[in-house]
Amino acid sequence: MTLHQKIFALFVGIGVFVVILEMVRSKKLEEEYSFLWLIVGLGIVVLVLWEGLLKWLTDLIGATAQTTTIFIFGLVILILINLHFSIKITKLSKQVKEITQLVAILRINDIEKR
Repeated sequence: MTLHQKIFALFVGIGVFVVILEMVRSKKLEEEYSFLWLIVGLGIVVLVLWEGLLKWLTDLIGATAQTTTIFIFGLVILILINLHFSIKITKLSKQVKEITQLVAILRINDIEKR
């Protein structure tokens, strides 16, 4: 990986880390979700600084360039985060449906009492 690529990846990793900490501090992001993003930022920094690990992972997955390895891991992490959010959305949709049905039943009961 060239020096420019390392510097860019390092800034991205540190940038993600700082932005997530600021979002948690200002209550724009809950701690539950910040953990995943902090791991992403830390992972980028670790891979950039620990070149031996990055080379080993690159050889392990059969990539030709170390930047490809970082890109692939980033893509896999984003897929996992999307899967996590899909599960959360499904759970919340079910809860909204149940609450809506309960409110409808309560309104019918209220109308019948009048």
